[in-house]
Amino acid sequence: MKIVVIGGSGLIGSKTVASLRQQGHEVIAASPASGINTITGEGLAEALKGAEVVIDVANSPSFEDKAVMDFFETSGRNLLSAETKAGVRHHIALSVVGTDRLQDSGYFRAKAAQEALIKQSGIPYSIVHSTQFFEFLGGIAASSAKGESIHLSPAPVQPIASDDVATAVAKVATAAPVNGTVEIAGPEKVSLAALVARYLKEVNDPRTVVSDVSAPYFGAVLNDQSLVPGEDAHIAATGFEAWFAGRPVSS
Repeated sequence: MKIVVIGGSGLIGSKTVASLRQQGHEVIAASPASGINTITGEGLAEALKGAEVVIDVANSPSFEDKAVMDFFETSGRNLLSAETKAGVRHHIALSVVGTDRLQDSGYFRAKAAQEALIKQSGIPYSIVHSTQFFEFLGGIAASSAKGESIHLSPAPVQPIASDDVATAVAKVATAAPVNGTVEIAGPEKVSLAALVARYLKEVNDPRTVVSDVSAPYFGAVLNDQSLVPGEDAHIAATGFEAWFAGRPVSS
């Protein structure tokens, strides 16, 4: 089966591409670097010829409110239009657990807009809602830093390893469209502030994490339900200790 992975050179995309190729599928790792650009439309029509499945795991290069909305709306419209013309039979998009509950955030408003375009496209689809990746803990800390302290909500999260995300996305891509949302999460529920503090300790970062219920998470204030999946979520196996022990030294 021919599968096109938009964002195929990124963290999740590259792992998804490898997984699907190991299963024997013809996979195109699409990115601007490979001459396939969903913003300009360059290379899309040619890449999608004969494709049965498209996986979109691309992310905006900027999280600024207008820039991120422009990215997901423009990319989404161009991609879905090209898929319609090519006769693609299954569109998969990676999104975030809690997107609909975090609409005070410009980033999550943009993800909701992306999802709305998919649902309105007429193309059979599956949206994968993932919890936060372990690999992004450093970035979460950086986004909430105030000098030598990091202010984060104590709201619960259920983080997941990127390897497990890629495995789940590949599995969804080779199954029938659900025309709905699939949730995936890691095995451990923990306070966001406590998780980042644990990560910083492990990497010998001396900064202090301040648990603050009013601290925004990419623009949205969290509650106990904001970032956790529902009861039907697929629970992956990799917890923090196993992920940290096996992570590349540079992460």
